[in-house]
Amino acid sequence: MSDATNRTQTVGLIGIGLLGSAIAHRLLGAGFTTWGHDPSPQALSAFTAIGGQPIVQLNDVPPASHLIILCLPNTDVVEEVLDALTSRLRPGSIVIDTTTGDPKRTRRLADLLADEDVSLIDVSVLASSVMTREGNALLMAGSSSTVLLKVRPVLEAISKHIHRVGPVGAGQEMKLIANLVLGLNRAVLAEGLHFARTFSLDREAVLQILTSSVAYSKVMDTKGRKMLDKDFVPQARLSQHLKDVRLILEHAKDAQATLPLSNVHRDLLEKAEAAGNGNLDNSSIIQAWQ
Repeated sequence: MSDATNRTQTVGLIGIGLLGSAIAHRLLGAGFTTWGHDPSPQALSAFTAIGGQPIVQLNDVPPASHLIILCLPNTDVVEEVLDALTSRLRPGSIVIDTTTGDPKRTRRLADLLADEDVSLIDVSVLASSVMTREGNALLMAGSSSTVLLKVRPVLEAISKHIHRVGPVGAGQEMKLIANLVLGLNRAVLAEGLHFARTFSLDREAVLQILTSSVAYSKVMDTKGRKMLDKDFVPQARLSQHLKDVRLILEHAKDAQATLPLSNVHRDLLEKAEAAGNGNLDNSSIIQAWQ
């Protein structure tokens, strides 16, 4: 077995929230020794219970770690974590950033790490935590072909659906495009179900007919039921998607692109967040019509 293959038998995971815990399940289920860090004691406890090796402080990260996955809230946190990890990374190490972050800043971080012979690539995850745990995520990589080949066994443990979409940052760019469309699909479904309240129609039948019609989108399969049942146990939090929409609009402003629907979407998400729904599932956007 080659040294490169040996290195990938132990994987570090920093960020064990909803998505991070799903990634941990996939890695551990595939037989990878996985250590993990998260500031939440509850997250670390749950990680330990499924066979993970907890790291309480970033300073305790093994200095010989060669493959680390980041699953963090935003690029600000990624920068803080990488700053703390700099002394622990060795030449030849690879960092996989699954954070939905700022592509420009990610490319700058990759350039800085390259000076230390450390590779940073972005691999965005298009799926809820539930879908990811089931192995049904779509992984969109911003990476050179060479580095992607080195980490492919680890990525395949998470999902077999892997697409290289370009150099570093391209995965995050594709994720923003996908999240724009996905989020608007959710918002349209929420408005349609809200509109259905104005008639004497059975909303169960409304959802069933929508799902069987040309109006169908896959959002209906997961979020339609949650909206009808007001089951907002989070699979992906509303505030996280609001963060993504703000990133989308920031880039659009820089690029002088007009995104009127995304502006409306941001306002709806901000209304739902202000009502206390930020930590609920993103299907709770329907509460913006209440």
